[in-house]
Amino acid sequence: MAEHVACPLCFCTDTTPYFENKHRPYLLCSACRLVFVPPRFHLSSSAEKAEYDLHHNDPADSGYRKFLSRLTDPLQERIAAGSSGLDFGCGPGPALAEMLTEAGHKVALYDPYYQPDTSVLEQDYDFICATEVVEHLRTPADEFRQLFSLLRPGGILAIMTKLVRNQQAFAGWHYIRDLTHICFYSRDSFRWLAQHYAAEVEFIGADVILLRNPLPPQKV
Repeated sequence: MAEHVACPLCFCTDTTPYFENKHRPYLLCSACRLVFVPPRFHLSSSAEKAEYDLHHNDPADSGYRKFLSRLTDPLQERIAAGSSGLDFGCGPGPALAEMLTEAGHKVALYDPYYQPDTSVLEQDYDFICATEVVEHLRTPADEFRQLFSLLRPGGILAIMTKLVRNQQAFAGWHYIRDLTHICFYSRDSFRWLAQHYAAEVEFIGADVILLRNPLPPQKV
């Protein structure tokens, strides 16, 4: 029997089966085109953290830095010197924050498991980075609402995540084999987000998305 579960990003109830493997089904939202795993197939928090503990993202690893530079390079071209930012979902080895700090920016850290100081979520920022994070979010509507509320006018939400292309590619996609990955976005999903928050969206390469918060209207 097909599951009818509301989309966790836009809450649309028109969701249909997209793919299923031996581990779990994946549903497609007709409105924002998010592909997502129904909540009853999510890992427990302890099992999720156990998977994250296996990751060793060393800030001194030149290969990892090169990977992250796909986001940091275009971001730095679009922000002012000495900007203030947040590395959201920084993980145990916040290499991205270290790279941006070395470049002269001030970067706060937040991660629910490794940097759980919520006081940084009460400030505002010129930019927020979420690298390989949004695919893990259980309630993406809540997190995106929070992140946009922390961005200053004209601020940038910089995201790195692999994008859904089509069903055939999805079936053989390595990204879905990670059971901590529960939300899969397409370009249409980010266009929906941009429209929802009146933001500008820019796609860079295969997996970097920049969402710029609108500036207030100028007084005439």
